Amino acid sequence: MTPAEAPATEASATAVDEPESVGPAPGATPPRRPLVARVAAELIGTAALVTVVVGSGIQATDLSNDVGVQLLANSLATVFGLGVLILLLGPVSGAHFNPVVTLAEWWTARRGGAGVTLREAAAYVPAQIVGAIAGAILADAMFGEPLVEWSTHDRSAGHLLLGEVVATAGLILLIFGLARTDRLQFAPVAVASYIGAAYWFTSSTSFANPAVTIGRAFSDTFAGIAPGSVAGFIGAQLVGAVVGSALVALLFMRPRPAE
Repeated sequence: MTPAEAPATEASATAVDEPESVGPAPGATPPRRPLVARVAAELIGTAALVTVVVGSGIQATDLSNDVGVQLLANSLATVFGLGVLILLLGPVSGAHFNPVVTLAEWWTARRGGAGVTLREAAAYVPAQIVGAIAGAILADAMFGEPLVEWSTHDRSAGHLLLGEVVATAGLILLIFGLARTDRLQFAPVAVASYIGAAYWFTSSTSFANPAVTIGRAFSDTFAGIAPGSVAGFIGAQLVGAVVGSALVALLFMRPRPAE
């Protein structure tokens, strides 16, 4: 962040000893956006993310009958879309787009770290869920699918739930590990890359997001999840968030003051 340039005036030529009016000093924490703007960013960002996930899934199945090619197209679109959304909306709301990230950040703030308050979390999470549903409906509309058609893609097997625990734990570890080491500027690339990899190395194809899970139930397409599988996936994601938070606390212990 750099100081804002002060507008030039005729008086500045004579009042050379007076300090110019500038923005925040380098390294200073910028003022937080109004809550309504942050909530809107979470709603719009989550909607756009689910539109990318569901829309690319529909497009992939229209263009190819090969499941591997379909997954590749779906994962690549998600990587690029998620990276752009984090880059664009991160400065506004933090670009959570994910209730478990919001809840983990609230828990961090509750224990004395930086993060959202309970009031902010209570506004973020519903916005993320509404955005996810809207994104699925929008994707269906763009491809001429029924606007709301419950998915029949069953994902209730135990090994898939384990995949969700692993995917979500890794996501929380990555995000809060970057925060603990002051490297959040790499989040757009790092988080998008992780999700893209987790599409392939987890059995569940890495939903890792309760809001996205709910949204994907509204589309009976390649990217969908049957409503009966949603609760299990969300439960696994919450377990993964706890595991990931524990790993952050273990691996990135705050240094103790010298005695």
